[in-house]
This record gives sequence, structure tokens and C-alpha cells, in this order.
Amino acid sequence: MIDLHYWPTPNGWKVTIMLEECGLDYTIIPIDIGGGDQFKPNFLKISPNNRMPAIVDHDPSDKGEPISIFESGAILEYLGDKTGKFLPQEERARAKVLQWVHWQMANLGPMMGNANHFKNYGKNLTDSPEQLTYGINRFVGEVDRLSGVLDAQLSVNQYVAGREYSIADMVSWPWAMLIGRMIDESAWNTFPHLKRWVDEVRARPGVERGFRVGKELGNRELTEAEETRRRELLFNQTNEKVRGAREEAARLSTS
Repeated sequence: MIDLHYWPTPNGWKVTIMLEECGLDYTIIPIDIGGGDQFKPNFLKISPNNRMPAIVDHDPSDKGEPISIFESGAILEYLGDKTGKFLPQEERARAKVLQWVHWQMANLGPMMGNANHFKNYGKNLTDSPEQLTYGINRFVGEVDRLSGVLDAQLSVNQYVAGREYSIADMVSWPWAMLIGRMIDESAWNTFPHLKRWVDEVRARPGVERGFRVGKELGNRELTEAEETRRRELLFNQTNEKVRGAREEAARLSTS
């Protein structure tokens, strides 16, 4: 059994999609990122970067103690090795898949996260229109560039890493499907190969199941005070603010 520490976001969906595609048993442990669950010592013990998703595998292949893993790309690679699914073992094919996994983790995900921040949250966080405009132009422009990279790759491949569906698709799809929202819905006309792939992947039953996991968790209407606290938690993190919880997590890890 696998415990999945989760909230319904693109990074969380990567893991639920993989778990559903592999047919693995798992238990959802909600991590309310707007409520501060990611700063609790018991969570920091398994995810020291105070980010979800994270997993704890209670039945690792070596039959030893439970294994905890944070970072969505690392989780998908681990599950691919554990199950022998969606991650080739042959050296060249594996390298192709993993390079696109790392591309997503270092490029598409962070740039889309920053674009979303400036475009959809920035107006509530700054009184400087110039600062906001620069951030939107910088990161939406980078999302546009990266969309072109992915569209070019998919113009000559059915899937991100070639002919076979893999964790490279699962790690990219939850963010890539939001490109119309981040740029403009007309952007799909510029990236037809990307649109074809987004639709094909969405049609997979495992993807649909994974995408729907925990939908109800993020649906509650927040009061104005709760929304203000949520923004404080999500966008004003410093080492000083989480030091106490991190030290407690370290103590728990060694006790």
C-alpha cells in the first residue's frame, strides 16, 4: 500500500495518474496547501521542501522499511521502476524518457507556475502595475516558447518521448493541458500537435480517473480572511517562517 500526500493540483495529478495507470493501491492523505498542512513537522519529515506530492511506500521491492519520496518526477521514476511500467529499462529508451521528465520539472512546470502566479494572483499581491506586467510578459512568454518546444517534439512523435506512452507524458500533461488558460485559448491553433496529444492523453481512462481524484478537496468557498491567509501561506514563505517546523521534523526523523 502507498500513502499519497496530496492536493488536487497539476503536480499532484501527475502521481494520481501514474498510480491509476499502474493499478496500484493507494491511500490519499490530504495536504491542504492553503491551510498550511505542508509546514507541519510530520509532513516535513517526508517532504523537507514543504511541497506536495510525496509518497510513503509500505511495500517496497526490497521488503525493507517503508520508503518515502518527495518531488513528483522522482516519484514517477520510482513507481516506474517498481512496477516495470511506463519507464523503459533499455538504456537509450530510458534516457529519452528521463530527459523529458527533467525538462518538464526544470522548465514547463516552474514557468507555468510563475505565469499563473503573476497572471492570476499578482493583482492581489502588488500595487505596482509595472512589476506585474513585467512578470506576466516574462513568464507567459516563456510558456509560449516551451509550448513550441513540446509542439515540435510531438509533430514527429505520438508521445513526448517517442512511440510509447510513458512517465514523460504523465509528468507533462497536467501542466500542458492548461496552456490555453496561461497564454490564451487561441494558442491551441498555434500548437496543433500539442493539442492533439493533450486530447489523446485525456481520453485514457487512467488519466481521467487520476485527474478526478480529490476534486472535492479544493471546492470549498473561502472567506476573505481565509483567502488572505492562503495567499500568505503560499506566496510569502521564508526560511525563518518554517524553521521551527523544519527543526521539529529533523528531531522526529532522528528520534
